[in-house]
Amino acid sequence: MKRNIPSAVGLSSVLVIFAVLCLTVFSLLSVSTVEADGRLAEKSRQTTAQYYAADCRAEQILAQLRGGTVPEGVTGENGHYRYHCAISDTQLLSVEVLVDEKDYEIIRWQAVPAVQWQADETIYVFRPE
Repeated sequence: MKRNIPSAVGLSSVLVIFAVLCLTVFSLLSVSTVEADGRLAEKSRQTTAQYYAADCRAEQILAQLRGGTVPEGVTGENGHYRYHCAISDTQLLSVEVLVDEKDYEIIRWQAVPAVQWQADETIYVFRPE
């Protein structure tokens, strides 16, 4: 009597197909993560470059103030000066310094929003009837 033993080819094929499918999904997720990280790194590079360009302009203005010249756009009196340098459309570098004949003191050197924040109170979550 001859007995037919079923082969396990079907089960191993299913496992191989499942493994290939999992590897494909994980590779696609990895590629999308790399692309997102690349976009984030480029945005970070742009933001950093814009900040340091504004910082350089602010340093040049400070050097002029220390030299005794008050550039256009700088407000202040009695050695207490304020000015802003644009970082982007939404941010400014706000600078406030005290300058006397031999020394200077930086009071404020800070990135601030370019526009004043206003709360939007027109959205109603629940309206009683």
